[in-house]
Order: sequence, then structure tokens, then C-alpha cells
Amino acid sequence: METSVEIINFNIDYSTIFGDLNIEWLEKYFYVEPYDKKVLTKPKEYIIDLGGFIFFAKHKHQIVGTVALIKQKEEFELSKMAVVPEFRGLKIGQQLMNHCIGFAKDKNWAELMLYSHTKLVPAINLYKKNGFVEVELEKESHYERSDIKMVLKL
Repeated sequence: METSVEIINFNIDYSTIFGDLNIEWLEKYFYVEPYDKKVLTKPKEYIIDLGGFIFFAKHKHQIVGTVALIKQKEEFELSKMAVVPEFRGLKIGQQLMNHCIGFAKDKNWAELMLYSHTKLVPAINLYKKNGFVEVELEKESHYERSDIKMVLKL
């Protein structure tokens, strides 16, 4: 089953929702790292103002998901994808993914990359289904929890 959502651009009014949605899953599976805390509490300062993008999935009048494209040195990192727990399994993550891939292609980016953890099986499956392939994980990534790096050539 798929729930129809509208994908909207960053709105400062939804900054708290962006942080709360991500903190929920991080605390469930891992813990909130210092880098997460910085980005999730001040997304405009640490993502938008540095050339990145944040999108929200809106169902009726409720924000039900979010994702970010964070500007790294040479590329953009697909990051901070989260869906409201009661809306999981309704293909909202796929709709956010489709939006990000289309957005990146429209910008003529060469690739998207992401960091994850192999215990997040549904997320890894979503990435693979969309063409992301595993590449070597550098020794010093900005996430302590990451044990996999993936890239999608566009």
C-alpha cells in the first residue's frame, strides 16, 4: 500500500520535526552522535546555509517524513531520512528517495552517496533497490555508527 504525499522544500517551521523524527530512530537503533545533534538541532545553519537541501513528505496537513541532501566536499550525501513510525511501510521513504534522485539528476550531479549501518536492513534494501552500490568505507567517516558507504551513479 502506498500513501500519497506531497514532497515540499525546507521550511524553518518544520525544523523541530526534522530533528525529532531523526532522533527517534537514532535513539531506537543507536544513539545521537555529536555530529547528529549539531545538524538536527540547527538544520538551517548546518545543512541549508552550507548549500544542502531538506525535503519533507506531507500527507494532508501532517509532516510524515523527511530527508536531507548534505553538501560534503565534492558531493552530496543522502542523509537524515526518517518517516513517522505509524506511516512506515507505506512507501513514503521510496517517494522521498525518488524525489532526491530526480532532484540530483535535475542538478546534473554525478552521484549521490550515503552512510548507513547494515543492521538497518529495510533501509539498505531501499538503497539497493534504487541502484546504490556498496563502496569502500573510509576509516574516518563523520558517523561513528556507519559500517557501510553506498554510492548511486547518476
